[in-house]
Amino acid sequence: MTQERWTAVDRYVGEHVLATDPVLESALRASAAAGLPPIAVSPPQGKLLHLLARLHHARTILELGTLGAYSTIWLARALPHGGRLITIEADPAYAQVAGENIAQAGLSHVVELRVGPALEQLPRVASENPEPFDLIFIDADKQTTPQYFTWALRLSRPGGLIITDNVIRGGALIDHECSDPRVEGMRRFHQLLRDEPRVSATTIQTVGSKGYDGFTLALVSDEL
Repeated sequence: MTQERWTAVDRYVGEHVLATDPVLESALRASAAAGLPPIAVSPPQGKLLHLLARLHHARTILELGTLGAYSTIWLARALPHGGRLITIEADPAYAQVAGENIAQAGLSHVVELRVGPALEQLPRVASENPEPFDLIFIDADKQTTPQYFTWALRLSRPGGLIITDNVIRGGALIDHECSDPRVEGMRRFHQLLRDEPRVSATTIQTVGSKGYDGFTLALVSDEL
């Protein structure tokens, strides 16, 4: 199997299973036009996030790593009336594009976009004593994922769901000769999962237009 085949299958899924969505397509075009890197989740992955949020009956969502708000829109659309989503983006230029895409999607009343490094923003979120989050999506810089996961545990409700993206890194996760900080971050993340009794988790390998990677799903204990 090749990257070309994986991408073609994603395209097939998009054409046969996912409805045409001008708002989401516009968000991707705007992100590309602004020079944002093409690293947003794929359309099938976005729909997966949407379905997981709905299945989990999420009313409060926290996202780390907004980019152009493509995944933000998918997640925000899953919220019921009165739901809210906080998304954190470190790069002000990315955040500007994201804010415009969120507004274009008609979701500015649902989504709160915070700008700055997540490790600076997360303590501020915690200090506000927010309602615990039902779902947290971690898709920011990979080397800091273990710290983000620790914060996610602190901010999750009992029974909450934490989803982490890009955890396989093309298989480099198990390549002992690879010292890429992003890969090492994911190794520390998996070690943290192994030793963390408060979650039940699994990592699933994925292929598609985004290449070979994976998601981790962690269900927080009801006794947190």
